[in-house]
Amino acid sequence: MAEEAKAKGNAAFSAGDFPTAIRHFSEAIDLAPTNHVLYSNRSAAYASLNKYSEALTDAKKTVELKPDWSKGYSRLGAAHLGLAHYDDAVSAYKKGLEYDPNNEALKSGLADAQASASRSRAGPPPPGNNLFGDAFSGPEMWAKLTADPSTRAYLQQPDFVKMMQEIQKNPSNLNLYLKDQRVMQALGVLLNLKFRTPTSEDTEMPESSPSPSSPPERKRAAEPEPVKVPEPEPEPEPMELTEEEREKKERKAQAVSEKELGNAAYKKKDFDTAIAHYTKAMELDDEDISYLMNRAATYLEMGQYEDCIKDCDKAVERGRELRSDFKMIAKALTRKGSALVKMAKTSKDYEPAIESFQKALTEHRNPDTLKKRNDAEKAKKELEQQEYFDPKVADEEREKGNEYFKQQKYPEAIKHYTESLKRNPKDPRAYSNRAACYTKLGALPEGLKDAEKCIELDPTFSKGYNRKGAVQFFMKEYDKALETYQEGLKHDPSNQELLDGVKRCVEQINKASRGDLTPDELKERQAKGMQDPEIQNILQDPVMRQVLIDFQENPKAAQEHTKNPMVMNKIQKLVSAGIVQIR
Repeated sequence: MAEEAKAKGNAAFSAGDFPTAIRHFSEAIDLAPTNHVLYSNRSAAYASLNKYSEALTDAKKTVELKPDWSKGYSRLGAAHLGLAHYDDAVSAYKKGLEYDPNNEALKSGLADAQASASRSRAGPPPPGNNLFGDAFSGPEMWAKLTADPSTRAYLQQPDFVKMMQEIQKNPSNLNLYLKDQRVMQALGVLLNLKFRTPTSEDTEMPESSPSPSSPPERKRAAEPEPVKVPEPEPEPEPMELTEEEREKKERKAQAVSEKELGNAAYKKKDFDTAIAHYTKAMELDDEDISYLMNRAATYLEMGQYEDCIKDCDKAVERGRELRSDFKMIAKALTRKGSALVKMAKTSKDYEPAIESFQKALTEHRNPDTLKKRNDAEKAKKELEQQEYFDPKVADEEREKGNEYFKQQKYPEAIKHYTESLKRNPKDPRAYSNRAACYTKLGALPEGLKDAEKCIELDPTFSKGYNRKGAVQFFMKEYDKALETYQEGLKHDPSNQELLDGVKRCVEQINKASRGDLTPDELKERQAKGMQDPEIQNILQDPVMRQVLIDFQENPKAAQEHTKNPMVMNKIQKLVSAGIVQIR
């Protein structure tokens, strides 16, 4: 809870909302009253509001709680400086430097405090002297720049902060930086003048990085006052880490480095080195399953599938304990499935792989995982067919089906023909026989499908054409049936079943041509014909429409049309369908 309140305070401080920052830091102090960093941060917030007395109280508490922490003396010196206690400020900065001699903030603060002390003893400068120098001096400069939205972002840019510090030390340096739009904007803010704010097109913004936050603002007096040199305050520091937390953080950083080394080795296909680095990363940090995942991927590339599966299982188990991202869990399960597919030798071996892919899809539906699962299911089915393939058993099952067919037990026959096809899916005879059973049972679409498969497997097998023609005849598609029988006769010209089929089809077609159909038969045939896409295309053809009109109204033109085989073929189809009658 204290950490959460502190984080909110830091965010408010960074946004320039100092009252809110103070409130959150106070809440954190109530929860962790011995945390010196919280007092340090609140001291900075108070100083930003010109509340130097409160800032001094918190700074003293910081030093009391952590006497060897140089940052506390930096806060103490800034508070004294704000209260114009220059000698106390000098003492505070010097004390801090005893603990951290190389601290630049303390060195800068000491120099500013000593300069302010000297100027204080010398008295204020004459009125009207060095107007710009007064604008750039004192803690109010940083506060004004922080408070104004047009310049607040500049304080996050190290080069801008450095320029302002140079100008603050020697106002004559302003001439060196007048070409910088940011300095001109800052000058306008400090002098209460409205300059045009440069846009992103006017100037390129440097990369932002953490920089000192601004000291407090105070109203400028009408007459010059003794200058108080500020210490640019860095943003509140993170919560002081315990030794254990610091060590853990270092180990995590080392683990990331090992992972990067492993990745580099993996790209070079130096898998043994990659394994060593990923293993080292895992030893340093067991709260990141990506190291296990990467090692599993390396094992997969090496063909060490069992090791890959073990790492994936560990990653899933550890990931659930750590409540890792569900996408990571899914990735581990997918990788496990890939390893299992590589190991699969029988159709049964694909089952755990498919299960792993399905679990991964439950965690996160990923197109790549879905494709892997579908591919595994397809491979399993193909392998099952290969394992089940036995032509001898297929023939035995087909003969059993034939016996049931003779007994007119068609469902039982279909069962055995189906088993025969499982044992040998390339046998056209089993498809032909099953088509005959479906036809007897009135399952015409299924019979047509089997007959077409039979012809596909063996285009010279006359039985296939006979089966297909019979189904089409029963479906009253006489033109199509006739074409099928005629196609079969090309392969077996003397086949009596095919010849009889042709005869039956011709009789039915002529019956429609002569107008011998009953009204019900004609109506049924017309309805069926109108559902035929080929008939629909003929009727929608503008040329054929004109032909039909000519047959009714222009006998001479009709005679010319009869000389065209393609036209007469289409006319014959319309006649067979009962759409057109020739008298």
